[in-house]
Amino acid sequence: MTSARVLTRKNAGWMALAVAAVIAVTALIVAWVLQPGESEPAAATPTPTLTPTSTPAPSPTATPTPTGPAADTTDYDLTGLPEVTVFAVIPELPVDDDPYGDVTGVAARATDAAAPVFAEPGSSPVATLPRDYVYDGTIVPVIEQYDAWVKVMLVGRQAFPSNGDPAQLTGWLRTQDVELSAQDAVVEVSLADRTVDIVRGEDRERIATDFGSGVEATPTPLGRAFVMTVRTEPSFAYTRGHPLVYLSVQSPTLDGFGGADVAITAFHYHDARSGAVSNGCLRMDADATEALASLPLGTPVVITG
Repeated sequence: MTSARVLTRKNAGWMALAVAAVIAVTALIVAWVLQPGESEPAAATPTPTLTPTSTPAPSPTATPTPTGPAADTTDYDLTGLPEVTVFAVIPELPVDDDPYGDVTGVAARATDAAAPVFAEPGSSPVATLPRDYVYDGTIVPVIEQYDAWVKVMLVGRQAFPSNGDPAQLTGWLRTQDVELSAQDAVVEVSLADRTVDIVRGEDRERIATDFGSGVEATPTPLGRAFVMTVRTEPSFAYTRGHPLVYLSVQSPTLDGFGGADVAITAFHYHDARSGAVSNGCLRMDADATEALASLPLGTPVVITG
């Protein structure tokens, strides 16, 4: 029994020593693994947090800058101002300063009974354009167009030929006072080539390869004008019952004609219709006259030498 206890104590002692040795070795390993300058075990990669994408606020829409002269919203008293008609002589209104310039393909007409007419934007009106007149001339082609204003051709004259410049009259209208409409045709007349064409966009219809025009003393006026009115006058036997297509422009040399104080240029039928034979009018055959008469009032006409 004594021997057995001694062995047991010895075994226990060895076991204790063995356990102590294991603990010491483990401590050394841990100390070596964690000593400075050595790599630590890689940390776990964190799962990224997803941030919701916000919708960007829309950019504000820029306000377009108005084009052309500043608007004029003044309520003018039009009492006493002259009407723009074929018989009017209005020195305050300018003549066309670009007689071979382009047209815009737009026509204007007064919205109310009459629209104020200005010599230039920013000034007071000098005349009125009626919406309706017995001899027409109230649908006028636009030659410059802006947001608040349009420059137009007008009937009437700045002066009689014997006293000043009788060329094609122009003026300015406020867009607030007019209704605008599209034009699809322009009449082109060449005195040199003796041709008359009706032009619609890329389409060109030649309606005359000869015609009569003004003699040297009473020439056909050059530049741009427009169809003022279309009328049939049975008392004019030379027209053979065909219509006369009156233009906005008048003779550059005659104050009046046939007892009237106007000398209007017109397309019309005549048996003698070749070369320089007229007082300024353009003499056409029957088919050409009818084609011109079918055009809307206000259609631009450009006559070149």
